[in-house]
Amino acid sequence: MGEMEYWDIYDKDKKLTGRKMLRNDWKMADDDYHLSVLGVIMRPDGRFLITQRQMDKEWAPGWWEIPGGGVTAGETSEEAVIREVHEETGLDVRCAGGGFMFDYKRENPGRGNNYFVDIYRFELDFREEDLHFQEAEVLGWKAATADEIRELADRGIFLHYDSIKKVFEV
Repeated sequence: MGEMEYWDIYDKDKKLTGRKMLRNDWKMADDDYHLSVLGVIMRPDGRFLITQRQMDKEWAPGWWEIPGGGVTAGETSEEAVIREVHEETGLDVRCAGGGFMFDYKRENPGRGNNYFVDIYRFELDFREEDLHFQEAEVLGWKAATADEIRELADRGIFLHYDSIKKVFEV
């Protein structure tokens, strides 16, 4: 096990409180939030990079998703999305077009897991040889059209689709 990872705690207005939590330690107060990021990669041909979760995942095995993860303590949302996209796909979006699009807030009263999600969309021409996935995490990938993504969502196997679907509007 590596060193402990901490997340900053935000208030309901998405302001830093100065407090931290242990990653995935769902004991937050009802008015505390953590911050996650999702990085949508859109090719010039209008297709989006999506990945399929490994079948041995405890949560949502085999579902399709967008690269992303938690913002670590002391990190900005933008630094986090650049890091997560690189860790999960091998792509470097530092010089890519696009950027922050919108955010959404999830409240789970009594569960200690309220969070904000910052959604980014980067425009980047990538080829298969540019992609490097964490094999333990990713079963497969696809450069999918918005319609193909909507079909996966209609089948109930695309994570967070209703919250993020407007990012796929071009």
